[in-house]
Amino acid sequence: MAATTFVLLIRHGENEFVATHRLAGRLPGVQLNERGVAQAAQLVEFLQEQPLTAVYSSPLLRCLETARPLAAARALPVGEDPAFLEVDYGEWQGADLRELSKLPEWYKVQHAPSTFRFPQGETLREVQHRAVTGLDSLRVQHPNAVIALFAHGDVIRTMLAHYLGVPLDLFQRIVIQTASVSVLSFVDDHPTVLGMNCLARLPRIELKPSPEKGEEGGVPATGSAGTNR
Repeated sequence: MAATTFVLLIRHGENEFVATHRLAGRLPGVQLNERGVAQAAQLVEFLQEQPLTAVYSSPLLRCLETARPLAAARALPVGEDPAFLEVDYGEWQGADLRELSKLPEWYKVQHAPSTFRFPQGETLREVQHRAVTGLDSLRVQHPNAVIALFAHGDVIRTMLAHYLGVPLDLFQRIVIQTASVSVLSFVDDHPTVLGMNCLARLPRIELKPSPEKGEEGGVPATGSAGTNR
């Protein structure tokens, strides 16, 4: 029997680092700002029709604060998973992005990111590997289900690049805004990207009885609702 799992990849809400163009990285205590709190509340309504069965999150506070209202509305726990931690930006953590953009290394981050290691930090290949490995583990644990996964912009973008079959060097072309939702489906081991950076109402995901292998079915008619708003 074929199993279908849907994964909603949700970026955390806005915080003051996002609002002031600084790189929060893994700094502790980075909380949602007023707009981010409103975005977290809006996600509850935005996803009210989705038949969620589990909620997972990066352990960082800004992700947990975004995940908790949705989890509470569904009486679900929030599973913290370090596979979805923010990128370890090393010495760049906390810096102003406008100042970082003046560095010669910035060109490499933008145009050949697969070859770049953040000073005293991670490579994006390492980020992609841990995040995809973590996601694949979760979707195997939740066959025929819909799960929500709260993470960070660059982490989500590297995962989407993997499932799109896009080279990591092109991942910067993917836009993921705060509190946006991207939708993946997996029929057994076969991924489909149903939507990216969704900021408008999602079609309701319909879970159907698992068809026999070779039969059609299992993937809802959820068109892409991506937007750069």
